[in-house]
Amino acid sequence: MTPEWIAADWGTSNLRLWAIGKDGTVVGERTSEKGMGQLAPAQFEDALTELAADWLDHTSTVVACGMVGSRQGWVEAPYQTAPCAVCPKTMVKAPVTRADLNVHVIPGIKQTNPAADVMRGEETQIAGFLAMNPEWDGVLCLPGTHTKWVHVSANEVVSFQTFMTGEMFALLAGQSVLSHSIADSGWNDSAFDTALSTTLSRPEGLAGRLFALRAAQLVNGTDAITLRSELSGLLVGAELAAAKPYWLGQNVAIIGDDAVSAPYVAGLAAQGVAPERADATAMTLSGITAAFRLLETTT
Repeated sequence: MTPEWIAADWGTSNLRLWAIGKDGTVVGERTSEKGMGQLAPAQFEDALTELAADWLDHTSTVVACGMVGSRQGWVEAPYQTAPCAVCPKTMVKAPVTRADLNVHVIPGIKQTNPAADVMRGEETQIAGFLAMNPEWDGVLCLPGTHTKWVHVSANEVVSFQTFMTGEMFALLAGQSVLSHSIADSGWNDSAFDTALSTTLSRPEGLAGRLFALRAAQLVNGTDAITLRSELSGLLVGAELAAAKPYWLGQNVAIIGDDAVSAPYVAGLAAQGVAPERADATAMTLSGITAAFRLLETTT
C-alpha cells in the first residue's frame, strides 16, 4: 500500500492530497487548511512535507494543480493559451530544498480572444472529464464562485467564459440591502423556477428585479427562504441567457457537487437540456492522473 506518487489539489483555502499506488488506486487521502492564501512562497514546501511526511519516504513525485501555480503561489505556472490541449505537455517544477522531492505544477489556461479570461484548477477537472469520456465534444459547465462555460472539441479547450454569479449571490445576500431579506439556507423550487424564467427571457431587467426582492418583503411580507430562491433564480437566469451561445444545441455536462450544480441542472432542464453530471473531486483526481501519465512519457 505504499504510494508511487502523490496528487495534490492546492487551492486558496485548502490543500488536498492523495497517495496513489502503482496500480493507480488511491491508498491514502489527507487534507489541510494550509491553502495558498495562508502561505508565503517559502512556506509551501514545509506545508507539503508536514502533511505527507511518511508518504515521501516512499516517493519523490508530486503532481499539483490549482492556485499553487498562481503568481501568489509556490511557483507561477504560466497559462497555456486557448485553443490548447487540456493536458499540458510541460509542467513547471516548484523550487525545493529537499533533494529527493520533485513537485510538478499543472498550468492554467488563458484566453485572449474574443475576450480575456483565465482559469486555474478547472483545466484539470476538464482534463479528467475527457480522460473518462474519450472523444467527447460539447460544452462543460463548472459551477462555483466563478462559473466557467467551456467549449471543448478534439481534446482541446476551444473557448470559455467566466461568470461571477456565485460571488454576486454571496455579496448581494450578505453585504447589500438584500442581506436583511435573504435567508441563510432553505429552498423554494417554484420561486427559483419563476425567477430564472424572468431573467432568462428578459436579462436586461435584472437590476430592477433585484431591488424588488427587498420591496417584496417590506410590502408583501414575502418570506426570506422564497427570496433566497428568487435571488438565485434571477442570477442564474441572467447567466444562462448570456451563456446561451455555449449551451444551445450542444452536448452539455456539469462538473460540480450537488449543491452548486442543482440550480444549473434545473435551469437547463427548463430549456429542454438534460446535462450529464460529473463529480468535481473525481474529475480533479482523474485530471491530475492524466498529467502524471503524460509526465511519465516525457521524462
